[in-house]
Amino acid sequence: MKIAILTLPLDTNYGGILQCYALQTVLRSIGYEVQVLTRPQYERTYYIIYPLALCKRLFKRFVLGKKIAIFKAPHQIIRQYTDRFIHQYIHQYTRRIWTSQIASCFNAIIVGSDQVWRPMYYQPIEEAFLAFLGDADIKRVAYAASFGVDYCEYTEEQRKNCSSLLKRFNAVSVRESSGVQLCRKYFDTQAIQVLDPTLLLSADDYKALIKKSKTQPSKGNMLVYMIDRTKEKEELVERIAQEKGLTPFWMSSETTDEKLPLKQCIKMSVEQWLRSFDDAEFVLTDSFHGCVFSIIFRKQFLAVGNKKRGLSRFDSLLTLFSLQDRLILSPDKYKNNLSLINYNQVQGYLRFFQDQSLLFLKTSL
Repeated sequence: MKIAILTLPLDTNYGGILQCYALQTVLRSIGYEVQVLTRPQYERTYYIIYPLALCKRLFKRFVLGKKIAIFKAPHQIIRQYTDRFIHQYIHQYTRRIWTSQIASCFNAIIVGSDQVWRPMYYQPIEEAFLAFLGDADIKRVAYAASFGVDYCEYTEEQRKNCSSLLKRFNAVSVRESSGVQLCRKYFDTQAIQVLDPTLLLSADDYKALIKKSKTQPSKGNMLVYMIDRTKEKEELVERIAQEKGLTPFWMSSETTDEKLPLKQCIKMSVEQWLRSFDDAEFVLTDSFHGCVFSIIFRKQFLAVGNKKRGLSRFDSLLTLFSLQDRLILSPDKYKNNLSLINYNQVQGYLRFFQDQSLLFLKTSL
């Protein structure tokens, strides 16, 4: 059986890349042939659109004598290591335009995971509900699709269109408990909650990836993985590090300072990102997948919520494992009274939800 996966575009989002890798890996272990729907990246057009950038690089290379790549666009350089992982491990089906012809190449299409049903992240949102398939005869399944928030962000037109498209699905599952409510209330669809695909693999599965790659030891034992860095969060880092006698090391998700040299903006490899969790004794994060991989690697951790990015994702995940006390809504809410996480109990919950999630996949396809 041949299966296509439709998810958010693969770029430099580590959680996004790894959830896609995990779902592909699980499906292949069941016995399916799997490819991920992608679109070609037109890298060579960059210097046609921005000729001044090419002139600057030529000047630096041949006048200043700097050893730099001439024809690589900045984003190619920034994501060179994440791209390498994607090309090595993600089996892609690349087409510029997706049409109903895709149905002739696959027996089923799975939509998910990640915030693939959030309009601000996927446009046009109808495509994430497989509008391009038309009336094609093919199985349509949603696995751990996420709305990102616990309220409906759709316009009335989008809601009606997607509601109609969702009724063509053979089976629907979502990542958050709030997603179950949104499907019922706004799309008249029954959905079940399943695990993020990354939680279907074990720590050993991810450690195997680390071992296959050249990684460096982390420069500390307290991982700080922040998507939105603020002064208040920096002060929280110092406070927790002092209380616990740990050495913090930062792993930033985004580089927004355009004045930084391009070399400093290069994203670390996926394997190095994974090693950061493996090396840590404690994790402080404001990322959903930061929480996920803290759980996978059985680390003590604390999450700082971000209402704008969606708190329901954190609430839903942590509730599954009775870890609601790991979430604070702002740095000033932190109190030094966290008990140690009982990972024997967490593993019991995890095995139960893994069984449920795998059963959904097997019975839906």
